[in-house]
Amino acid sequence: MNNPISLAVLLGRFFTQRLMQQRQASPHTISSYRDTFCQFLKFTEQRLRKAPSQLNFQEIDAPLIVAFLDYLEKHQGISTRSRNLRLTAMRSFFHFAAFEAPAHSAQIQRVLAIPNKRFTRTLVPFLTRPEVDALLAAPDQHTWSGRRDHAFILLAVQTGLRLSEMTGLKRQDIFLGTGGHVRVIGKGRKERCTPIARSTLAVLKVWLREPQRGHEQVLFPNVQGDRLSVHGVQYLLNKHRVTASSLCPSLQNKRVTVHRLRHTMAMDLLQAGVDRSVIALWLGHERLETTQIYLEATLAMKEKALAKASPPQGTLGRYKPGDRLLAFLNSM
Repeated sequence: MNNPISLAVLLGRFFTQRLMQQRQASPHTISSYRDTFCQFLKFTEQRLRKAPSQLNFQEIDAPLIVAFLDYLEKHQGISTRSRNLRLTAMRSFFHFAAFEAPAHSAQIQRVLAIPNKRFTRTLVPFLTRPEVDALLAAPDQHTWSGRRDHAFILLAVQTGLRLSEMTGLKRQDIFLGTGGHVRVIGKGRKERCTPIARSTLAVLKVWLREPQRGHEQVLFPNVQGDRLSVHGVQYLLNKHRVTASSLCPSLQNKRVTVHRLRHTMAMDLLQAGVDRSVIALWLGHERLETTQIYLEATLAMKEKALAKASPPQGTLGRYKPGDRLLAFLNSM
C-alpha cells in the first residue's frame, strides 16, 4: 500500500519550487492559482469533514475535483470559462505531482483526463472610434487625476497592453526619443516593445512633467503614489464611461475595461490591413491562433469581403398556390 503523502507539503512545494523558482510565474498567475486552491480546500473541508492541513494527496481524486467544479458553476455562479481556468490550475498541480509522486500515476492521469467544458464563444467586444473619442474627452484635465486618467486610457487603447502591464508600468519603461515605445514584461515573462504614436507621446511627455508621487516610479499611480489596483482602474473607467455616455449614448450599454480597449486596438490594426502575425506580435500572443478571434468580430470586414466577391446569381420565382384538394389530404 502506498504511503500517504501530505497535501500541504506537496502543495507548498508546488507554489515555491514549481511556480516561483522554476517557472518564475507572474504574480497574477500565482494569485489566480492561490485563489483556486483556497476555494478548493474550503470545499474539500466541507465535503470530507477534514481540515485542509490534515489532507493526504491520495484523497484528492478526479470525482472530488469534478464535484468542486460543478459546485462553482451551480452555487458560485462562475462562467464556463472561469471553470476551465480553475481546472487549468488543478492540472498544473497534478503535472507537478506526477514527478513528485510517480507511484500515484493512475490517480494523477484520471485528474489530467478531466476535459474542459465547451462553451459558446461570443464575438470579441470592442469600442467604435466615436466611443473611444468620447471616452478620451471625459476626464477633467484641469485636475491631476483627470490628466492621469486621460493619459492612461490613451496609452491603453493605442498600445493594447494588458491590465497588469498597464498598472505595472514605471516611468523608465517609456522611451520618448526617436522611435518612441513602451517596454513591458508580459504574459509568460516575455519582454516586448510596443511603438507609441506621436500624439500619444506628446500627451505622455506632458504627463511625465507632473510632480512624481511616491517613490516607486509608477507611471500611473494612485493618489498615495502606489500602483493602481484592479478595482481602482475599473472605477475610473466606469466613471468616465458614464460621463462619456452623454456624448455617445451607445456607451450606456457597454462595459469598458482595459481588455476591451486591447480588443479595440487589435480591431483597428486588423481593419487597417495589418497582417495577423504582426497583430499577434503586437499583442504578445504566444500562438497565432489566438488572434483568429478578431477575424470573426466585425461585420464591416465581412461586408467588404462580400462586395469583392462574385455571389451566384439566383433566379426570381413566382409563388403558385397548390391544389386545394391535395392540400386538404396532405393536412390529414
